[in-house]
Order: sequence, then C-alpha cells, then structure tokens
Amino acid sequence: PGGGTTDYAIHIFHEALKKGSYSSFIVVRNESLLFPICVYRFSENEYSAIWLKCAHQGAEVNVVGDTLQCPAHGSEYNNRGTVTNGPATSNLRTFPVVVRQSDLFIDLRKQS
Repeated sequence: PGGGTTDYAIHIFHEALKKGSYSSFIVVRNESLLFPICVYRFSENEYSAIWLKCAHQGAEVNVVGDTLQCPAHGSEYNNRGTVTNGPATSNLRTFPVVVRQSDLFIDLRKQS
C-alpha cells in the first residue's frame, strides 16, 4: 500500500486498512528499525502499531491473524501487543498511531 517512511515516522494511506478491505492488519518496515511493525485496525479511528521484536530474547515475531507468535520459544501476544503466553513476561513495544483524514502516522520516537 501507499505511504512512506522516515527515521522517525511511518506514513500509511488509511485506505490500506479500511473495513471490508483485504485485511484488518498490515505489516510495514522502516529502515531505522531492525524488525517490522504490525498495524491492526480495530475501528475507524483506533489502531495499534506493534514492533515485532519478541520481548523474551529478541527474535522476530510472526503475525498469525490476531495473534503474534515467537518461533524461537513460543511466546504469544494479542493484537495489542500484550503477552498472553510465555516465556515472555513483558509486552511488545507499541507506537502511537495518529489518524489524520485518510492517513495514518506512526511516531517511532515515542512509545504508547
């Protein structure tokens, strides 16, 4: 989908996550991060942006629908980044998402 990235923000065209489109989430990459970010859509103005780096030992987490799973040791997280199954004891890092008209902006400088 359209959009762009910088070292401090990711810009996604809102249409990529509209209800009724092909998916309720999208995985995006940014050159300044070693791991991708998964953006989930919950409603017209509610999104989560989750860094896909496992809180246990730092492996890349896989997106399986509304579940995020670590292939290394089996940790699982929900679509808001909250740990639901260990060995991880911490939640995944999340970033604030701002909706402006037809665009989403993810601020990589902050944590939500």
